[in-house]
Amino acid sequence: MNNLGKYQRLFTRRGTLRLTAALVAFPLGAAAADRAVVSVFKDPNCDCCTGWVRHLKEAGFAVKVDETTSPNIVRKRLGVPPELTACHTAEVGGYVLEGHVPVAAVLQLLAKRPKAVGLAVPGMPIGSPGMEGGAPQKYEVVIFGATGQQPFMQFVGTKAAS
Repeated sequence: MNNLGKYQRLFTRRGTLRLTAALVAFPLGAAAADRAVVSVFKDPNCDCCTGWVRHLKEAGFAVKVDETTSPNIVRKRLGVPPELTACHTAEVGGYVLEGHVPVAAVLQLLAKRPKAVGLAVPGMPIGSPGMEGGAPQKYEVVIFGATGQQPFMQFVGTKAAS
């Protein structure tokens, strides 16, 4: 068989469909943000929540905001442990995000797809997305689920700590 025949076999209609399906099913990097919709549950008067939503949008995420004055009902329904709560809760790609989780951690979560309920940044650390102003604090993103809680990533501001 000549070289042309070899390449024709590689680019069959079925092969092209498989490649397209794989790229859709397993998006990489920032391209995942382009397709992921983040549903955010936040207080209508919270400026830091609005800042976090802006952080997500700037990274390419589509964001749907649901303003609520009963965030604890949402957190309980989604399985957020009380000790991990912050000021807003979100859902993306089958995961829960609690608090000021940086986009870098969200992208890592969506790329690796670990068995977990989600990620949380407890409290409101200075320098985290939406909490800009002042000297940024070092803080931890926690992954949580059926197997408990453990560190996922560390940040100073919105930059991963080394």
